Amino acid sequence: MSEIKLLQELRGQIEQEFSENLVPYWTEFALDDQNGGFIGQVTYDNQKNYLAEKGGILNARLLWAFSAGCRYTNSPKFENAVKIAYKYFRENFVDNDFGGFYWILDAHGNVVDDRKHIYAQAFGIYGLAEYYSFSKDRDALKLAYEVFHLIENKARDKENGGYFESYTKKWELNVDVRLSDKDENEPKSMNTHLHILEAYTNLYRYAPNAHLKSRLEELILIFCEKIITPDQSSLINFMDEDWSPKSDIISFGHNIEASWLLTEAAEVLGNLPLLNSVRSLAVNLTNAVLVNGVDTDGALLNEADSNKFTDTNKDWWPQVEAIIGFINAYEITKDEKYISAALNSWSFIKSTMIDKEYGEWYEKVSRSGTPYSKMDKVRSWKGPYHNMRMVFEVIRRVNKIEKDSLIQVRVS
Repeated sequence: MSEIKLLQELRGQIEQEFSENLVPYWTEFALDDQNGGFIGQVTYDNQKNYLAEKGGILNARLLWAFSAGCRYTNSPKFENAVKIAYKYFRENFVDNDFGGFYWILDAHGNVVDDRKHIYAQAFGIYGLAEYYSFSKDRDALKLAYEVFHLIENKARDKENGGYFESYTKKWELNVDVRLSDKDENEPKSMNTHLHILEAYTNLYRYAPNAHLKSRLEELILIFCEKIITPDQSSLINFMDEDWSPKSDIISFGHNIEASWLLTEAAEVLGNLPLLNSVRSLAVNLTNAVLVNGVDTDGALLNEADSNKFTDTNKDWWPQVEAIIGFINAYEITKDEKYISAALNSWSFIKSTMIDKEYGEWYEKVSRSGTPYSKMDKVRSWKGPYHNMRMVFEVIRRVNKIEKDSLIQVRVS
């Protein structure tokens, strides 16, 4: 079977998963029909916890996912979810006194953690830019740019470049800047910079300006020169102010995610010399993941250090980022091995990660493929952003590959 037919088959299966599982799940079980907005926790068997806190990350990602998804479904429930997502985020997560987005609200929409983590600010911009693309609501765009300027004025390291991690409500630097207990308490992280890159790319795509362009170009160069290892095999997870490495952990999911996000950023900028450099880097990152991080069943292992695997579980999000990253590498090189790798990733997801009893996907499975079946389906760090984005990226990329193939046939 030709590469295009294989990709078409993949696209068809993923479209079916989107329409028959993801859309019904997130338009039914994610809605908070008591307190408004979206529920903060849904258990593995779809019991809603109406007392659960509501996370800024989850709600920004819901705003992005529903906004982007409206291109791919005509479901009235999906469009209703977009409106609810924007209204709730705008009215509850925005600090109207000092600017930016809060970290956590209680179940009733009251602020319980008013930190301004730059990771959360980035996702707010990401979601607002996508909502603006869908709705043409100028208020959403205005808010996205206000927070962009806040990040640039408050969080940018004017001496060494890049961005510091976390601030108080009044934009004073926090002492503890970690996203979670497993993170290092260091001034700069790969993860925050990756999602600033992602957010700035989306904002520039829909509403470009010169200041944003210069910062996006700078971010790409920071990745190339500071965050990616000299041999271009991995990202450095944590760094001090002058970019000295503070961790040797290898996150295979972030490595493959960065490979395509960096390519996308350079494409959106339209900077051809930079794009050519990034494409080469992206292929090197992808090859390192393929050699070092893919298990015999085609799935990505979670983490390693310089000597051994440190987490052999397989979370849901690295698997979907792998599908996008492998197709991205195929688009760059036309090497069929990347299609095989993408198909293997999808095969693993289908066989182990999709919950056929309660819907949606398991958060993680063991190395042998046994699901952690009692983990929540919805929580602050478990939303539809990764798997829905994979759906949209596969559709977009396979459509483009089809189109390019037809053009080549006509020319020849």
